[in-house]
Amino acid sequence: MAGRNNPLIVWCGISFDTFNLMHRWFGRLAILEGLVHFLCWVIPKVHTAGWSVVKASMGHSNFIITGTIGLAAFVFILFTSQSIIRHAFYETFLHLHQLAALFAVGGVWAHLHIEGLPAKHIIEAVLAIWVIERSIRFLRIIYINIGNGGSKVDVEILPGDAMRLTLRLARPWKFRPGQHAYIYMPSISLWMSHPFSLAWSNNDEADPTSTPNASEKEMGLPLNRQDIMSMNKTTMSLIVRRRTGFTDKLYKKVSNMPNGTLTTRGLIEGPYGSQDLSSYGTVLLFAAGVGITHQVPHVRELVQGYSAGTVATRKVVLVWIIQSPEHLEWIRPWMTTILGLPNRRDVLKILLFVTRPRSTKEIHSPSSSVQMFPGKPAVQALVDAEIEHAIGAMAVTVCGTGSLADEVRRAARGRMDKKNVDFVEESFSW
Repeated sequence: MAGRNNPLIVWCGISFDTFNLMHRWFGRLAILEGLVHFLCWVIPKVHTAGWSVVKASMGHSNFIITGTIGLAAFVFILFTSQSIIRHAFYETFLHLHQLAALFAVGGVWAHLHIEGLPAKHIIEAVLAIWVIERSIRFLRIIYINIGNGGSKVDVEILPGDAMRLTLRLARPWKFRPGQHAYIYMPSISLWMSHPFSLAWSNNDEADPTSTPNASEKEMGLPLNRQDIMSMNKTTMSLIVRRRTGFTDKLYKKVSNMPNGTLTTRGLIEGPYGSQDLSSYGTVLLFAAGVGITHQVPHVRELVQGYSAGTVATRKVVLVWIIQSPEHLEWIRPWMTTILGLPNRRDVLKILLFVTRPRSTKEIHSPSSSVQMFPGKPAVQALVDAEIEHAIGAMAVTVCGTGSLADEVRRAARGRMDKKNVDFVEESFSW
């Protein structure tokens, strides 16, 4: 269950996040079984012959030594894979996790091999699957990123400790909402890859002579030179918030560049996942911070589909919670495009909530379809209002902090007896 390309993800129709949750709990169950197995050997030994026999076995029996090594590695995995450690020291955790897994699997295989137990072939089959999956991933990365000058990544500093990454792929794939990809930047981190939600794809060349239209003025978001550059040729774009490790190194490097931008070679692995909300009559999307990157593709697809008559959606409401109005800069070029789509006003409503405005003057609603409010939203009230006027089946999705996800989930589940409501969470947790 450690492979990114596990076919069970597709066959079961579940998200990578859910599969990763299953990976953790199956691992915990396996470790519990290993501990029970160990205790079932230790307790009778101590009861009949004492601890001296146990110590002698661990010191001289290769069968017992290898089993103990495997179990110790599993217990190490159990304690170091807790959420607080994973999120605080992700890169360190990942390296130690993989190393411990190597000792765990190797110890169990040797434990079985010494006694000639046929169960060792199960371990060998698992290792074969792992090698095949890694080989396929390697070949796929080579195919996607080699040729046509190779894949490159343009990085631009944005307000609020954020960066916009524009991926110029050697062999682009078809973009769908809900996709994520893993990005390698050897100049920043030699072999580490990091997953990010893809927010935008553009296959058309921008017209450098074009001028801002009414939709751009509505949001107060004029185009700049970087926007035009990012729309040339086929690109995939995303927003990254500065954290620790890889993102911190990248942010510092780009900050030291003269114009606050950096172009470097990169390797892109993906795409993974996708979501289709086109069958719902009403779609309510919640986002907090950079969680907007997951929701923007849905908004564009549904608005375009409404105009073309290819989706069932008749109402789209985007609720975005940000700390400061300057965070609007993160998605400015993309939202400008969306606001300029045909029939956008008939289907799309945007509600912006600014939790830390510097003054009330920053809070102003450009139009009835794009409204801005101070403070946090009343999630239950928003869900109730949209359910009351929903058209057809309704999807409520959220991508943001854990507290927001909990609040939206609670609000949606409490009204499922009144309306055909589906709740979809994209947490992308590790």
